[in-house]
Amino acid sequence: GLSDRLLAIIQQATILVGTQRLLDYFPTFAGKKILLENLSGTLAILSTYLAQEELIVVLVTGDPLFFGLGRLLLNYLPAAQINFHPHLSSIQLAFSRIKVPWQDSRIISVHGRDLGQLSKILLQGSHKIAVLTDSVNNPQAIARLYLSLSLPTAYDLYICENLGSLTAEKITTIPYRDLNSFSQAKDMDFAKLNVVILLRRDDIKQKQLTPESLPLIGIKDENFLSFSDRPGLMTKKEIRLLILGQLELQTKQVIWDIGAGTGSVSVEIARLSPNSAIYAIEKTAMGVSLIQQNSQSMGINNITVIQGEAPAILAPLPSPDRIFIGGSGGNLSAILNICQTKLKVGGVIVLAFATIENINSSLAWFKAHNWQYSLLQVQISRSLPIANLTRFSPLNPVTIITGKLEKL
Repeated sequence: GLSDRLLAIIQQATILVGTQRLLDYFPTFAGKKILLENLSGTLAILSTYLAQEELIVVLVTGDPLFFGLGRLLLNYLPAAQINFHPHLSSIQLAFSRIKVPWQDSRIISVHGRDLGQLSKILLQGSHKIAVLTDSVNNPQAIARLYLSLSLPTAYDLYICENLGSLTAEKITTIPYRDLNSFSQAKDMDFAKLNVVILLRRDDIKQKQLTPESLPLIGIKDENFLSFSDRPGLMTKKEIRLLILGQLELQTKQVIWDIGAGTGSVSVEIARLSPNSAIYAIEKTAMGVSLIQQNSQSMGINNITVIQGEAPAILAPLPSPDRIFIGGSGGNLSAILNICQTKLKVGGVIVLAFATIENINSSLAWFKAHNWQYSLLQVQISRSLPIANLTRFSPLNPVTIITGKLEKL
């Protein structure tokens, strides 16, 4: 409830603004009531009344400066003319109801937004995630999104409805093992005011990855360990498949993967050509560790991981039959120079870049050195569930450049 001080402020007001539900709490208010429906129109009216020195109270739930109306009020009205009196936020109430500390939680609003940012947070494996929902991005839509990502982490889902209501408050727990049936249930109805909490279950391990369970090619992105702060930083599955085709792999070859990152391309090559020797070159210690872990978990024993920065680290390596370049650290021309001297006749270089600058640098080098080359621009979208519907979510466009060394 409201304190006596706040009730006194409301009684002194000449104008009371809010949704019908909130205005109904003050049936005896003597001043003018304005229904908060058309937001821009209402804010324009408030600006006019403020110029007439009216005392206006705007009723909202929770904390107006936490994903609330406060930000919009500050955009429309002078800050000097606004005072805020926050109540407990829905996030505070939700965590208190499930009895979980929340100072380390990730908080996101999908109200009127797409689920892309929530996907990123889930891919990072965040321990506690609080989600402000809407009628489209409701608890079932969030469950479907989680399941569509096929994550190695398990989450329990809590639905907190009508928080603060003495009669209508409802807390529902959906254990992770029940998320599939919950996501497909028919005629689910949720209160308009609800918050979803996702809690990671560290005591439960999802189905363990085994080499036998993997496809020969086209391993899912989520099967690879990735950078915790940049979970999307890897060559995506669809792009890897095209790279494998452009490399024209044969058995018993020496293959360099320069700028190997998580090792996703190296692993795909190693599984497809187990008699070849793959050298994964990566300058970061974290990347080297990820390549080693991904190789081990997928039963790979023909990848040699080398920590160092190209081109200096390349000179001692065996001459390659194939080279893939996924990252250059700003040294692309120098890397290509040494690749040309080391690559066997008939060898192939494949590069995959997202930036125009790297593409231009590659083309300039190939032209200057009289190489034959071809480009493949790839623009791919993946399906993404939106409530009971499906839309396409685009991946970053990638250009794959292929050059072949016909003769020295």
